[in-house]
Amino acid sequence: MAGLLERFNKYLHEPNVVNDTLGKIETKTGVKRLYIAKALIIAIAVYLVIGYGASLLCNLIGFVYPAYISIKAIESTDKDDDTKWLIYWVVYGLFSVAEFFADIFLSWFPFYYMIKCGFLVWCMAPTSANGSMVIYSRIIRPFFLKHEADMDRVAADLKKKAQEAADTAQKEVKKAVVNSLGEEKKGM
Repeated sequence: MAGLLERFNKYLHEPNVVNDTLGKIETKTGVKRLYIAKALIIAIAVYLVIGYGASLLCNLIGFVYPAYISIKAIESTDKDDDTKWLIYWVVYGLFSVAEFFADIFLSWFPFYYMIKCGFLVWCMAPTSANGSMVIYSRIIRPFFLKHEADMDRVAADLKKKAQEAADTAQKEVKKAVVNSLGEEKKGM
């Protein structure tokens, strides 16, 4: 536990927007940023259990920081950070789809949003073995590699059907416009 606390304290001193803000608060109040961060984490955890809008707060935590860092990764020249955040978004997307179907039952559990938020923070943790990397390498990637050919066939079939539907719709719209213009000329 001491090692985890030490790594957390080290992370709190790395330069970024949140840590810079914590540094300013630390300077003004004299309270160590570790204690400020702990208090914020406890307040958020309590709010996620009893607060109104816990779902929104949890979703914001799982989306805002990763979106910000993803944009920074896109703009950087390093490819590794792009891959890391693409993996996060794949895991986040699959989790969101699964949650869509299970949320109606899970949201009734008292600690659901706190556990969900913990899961999302674990998935975006600034470590090499964060949750999204673990889930991707142990579950998603093996499943994808096993079923890639089938998924490619389904995707190609869906693309073909979507193109056919778009072409049909376009023809019908053109026909309707021509008929409409023809009716207007007859009325004049």
